[in-house]
Parts: sequence; C-alpha cells; structure tokens
Amino acid sequence: MKKGITLLTITVIAICLAMVSSAPESPPYTVVHSQSDFEIRLYGTSVWMSAPALYISFEKASWDGFHRLFQFTEGANLNFSRIPMTVPVLTTTVPGAGPLKSQGYYVSLYLPVKFQGNPPLPLPELNIRPYEFTTHCVAVRKFSGFANDERIVKEAEKLATSLSRSPWAQSKTRRGYSIAQYNTPIRIVNRKNEVWVDIDAPQLGCESVGISTY
Repeated sequence: MKKGITLLTITVIAICLAMVSSAPESPPYTVVHSQSDFEIRLYGTSVWMSAPALYISFEKASWDGFHRLFQFTEGANLNFSRIPMTVPVLTTTVPGAGPLKSQGYYVSLYLPVKFQGNPPLPLPELNIRPYEFTTHCVAVRKFSGFANDERIVKEAEKLATSLSRSPWAQSKTRRGYSIAQYNTPIRIVNRKNEVWVDIDAPQLGCESVGISTY
C-alpha cells in the first residue's frame, strides 16, 4: 500500500473512532416554529472553534477545516488538552450572491460545555479561533445522504424558497448559509445533514446573531 494512501486511511479511521466512541455533545436548542419542510430553532449563547478555509469547493473546505479542528481536539493546543468530539461540524459560507455562492468558507466545531468558560488556545499554525455566538434563531432544513457541492446548493435553494413563502421572507441575516454534518465518513446509510441560515426573528425570542472573538 502506498504511503500517501496509508496516511489518509489512518487519519480517517482515527477521526471516525473519535466521533463514534461515545455519544457526542451538541449545542442545545429549542424548536420555536415547525413546518413540513423546515423548522426554526432558538440556540443559546455558545462557544465554537472556527477555522477559515478559503477553497472554491465546499468539500475541500470542509475537509481542510475539519482536519485542523481535529488536530486541535487531539491536543494541538497550548494546554495540551484532549477535547471530546462534538456534532455537528458546521461549514459556513462567506456570503456571495444567492444560496451558497461563496467567497470562502469557515468550518466550526462546538466546544463542549466543560471548556467554554476558558477555551484552550489552539497552536498558532492551525489558524483557529474561538468565537462566542449569542442567542440566535436558525432556520433549518434536514436532508440525508452525503453533503457534496452539488447537493448542498439544491438544499439551500429549497430552504430559501420555503423562507420566501413564510413570515420570515426578509429576515435572513448577513451571515451565509451553513451545512451541518453529523456523521462520520464511514457511515453510508441514514446520514443526517442540515442546511442552516440565521434569521432575525424577535417575535420568536431572538434577534440577529451576535459574534465575538476571544
């Protein structure tokens, strides 16, 4: 077996084992509105680790960002802390024109509650920073299968259409669309993915998302 293939295989297996070894923690939320094709969730204040990934391809950006975040969780931080994997892995677009017409991406991983008060500092070469998101509302559309470049555009367009027919037609915020992935690469069936977009919905208990860095 070639060395390059061996290294890639070992990396993927390690990531998969880390994600399935125990039930992963997720950011808590409340569903404040539900329809047949989308729902609106209210997320509380939380800390995420985010890695910019300036690729044209969503798939390449997701892999690059997650690979760096995985190194961080395995101890590539100034505290040498091992951090449990969480879900989802969130790949967010830097907004361009229309659903997922991106000028770039950043990939984020929810930080477990245990570490949120004092987030471990990533090694500088990883180019990862902690971000605190204040309470905000997210419109969510669920979809199965693998999240690839072609599929995510279709799902984002469907969510945009649903919102255009709802009371929140003009309420999308300046943040781009996000793709939330919940499963390891080795899972083939019953995969769980979501497309998210932040909305300004004060009538549901939240306004535009606020973001602050550490």
